[in-house]
Amino acid sequence: MDTNEHLSIKSWSEADRPREKLMAKGKKTLTDAELLAIMIGSGSRSESAVSLCKRILGQAENNLNALSRFTVAQLMQFKGIGEAKAISIVAALELGRRQQSQEIPQYPKITCSHDVFRYLQPLLGDLSHEEFWVLYLDNSNKVIFKKMISSGGITGATVDLRLVFKEALEKNAVSLILSHNHPSGTLKPSSADKEITSFIQQGAKTLHLKVLDHIIVTEKTYFSFADSNIL
Repeated sequence: MDTNEHLSIKSWSEADRPREKLMAKGKKTLTDAELLAIMIGSGSRSESAVSLCKRILGQAENNLNALSRFTVAQLMQFKGIGEAKAISIVAALELGRRQQSQEIPQYPKITCSHDVFRYLQPLLGDLSHEEFWVLYLDNSNKVIFKKMISSGGITGATVDLRLVFKEALEKNAVSLILSHNHPSGTLKPSSADKEITSFIQQGAKTLHLKVLDHIIVTEKTYFSFADSNIL
């Protein structure tokens, strides 16, 4: 028998605690019982949350689809599972069922600078102030995430490079496209535009990321650093 079976999770070594394990090693390393244990938070005086969840799963033949058919009343029959914990389990499994039934969103694929303009113009084209955005792409040049990094003016002081790269690493991006708008309508990149592009390029190289382009957006048209060979 596992020596942790009847111990409070707080008394386990840190590496064995579900929450700490998730933070240190990622959600995919956790067993179904450990994920359920995080949801219910605690077990009983004689049984850890993980042990309790293993027992519940055992009654469902270790099948989450079968477990999702358990009612609140059925879950409350397990010692250590009160109404609040039972509701948490039912709600989480229902959320997972709904997630499975939804279509995976189709992200746009970037093939040229005009694709970026069409994608961002509705966001940036008619603003009265400057905003700096980054598109994060996968290895197929599909946009997997977009984020506004700064608002009100573009300088090395206002664009937080740590935030730019933090998002890239968290989203497993392989390349970036930078973009900002010029409310004045001018397409000529400023010295600040060129400087921040250079800063981000240098930082990206150290992380093995590529900066594919920097697009200046106006209401009706755009300027591409890559198309103009100044990237």
